[in-house]
Amino acid sequence: MEVIDWDKYPNFSAKEFACQHCGKEGINEDLISVLQGIRHEVGFPFIITSGFRCDEHPLEKKKSRPGAHAQGLAADIGCLGKNAHKLLQSALGRNMPGIGVNQKGDARFIHLDILEPQKGRPRPHVWSY
Repeated sequence: MEVIDWDKYPNFSAKEFACQHCGKEGINEDLISVLQGIRHEVGFPFIITSGFRCDEHPLEKKKSRPGAHAQGLAADIGCLGKNAHKLLQSALGRNMPGIGVNQKGDARFIHLDILEPQKGRPRPHVWSY
């Protein structure tokens, strides 16, 4: 696992990206770097609702193969309305390859990932939940 110098990312911490199931760290620094740039551009705090997920995380266990979160290449950011629009504009401007949008119900978020194209997982790609 890579060691991240969190001092380079003043708006984030290792704890908020750790697996919510077991606490293990595994987020990719390239993703954090992009997210820090987006955070600086949009000017509002991010609530990371999901970062790295271990293989035993309930959401990962439901999948036929590990997703971007299990590879440390994705984060879900809780936001809605005007902030969701700003976040999407910034992510698209940075050519973020994976963007998932959930803007219904009580758990609204934007998924951002830096996953490379794979069979069954094309990139760039935008989807809704």
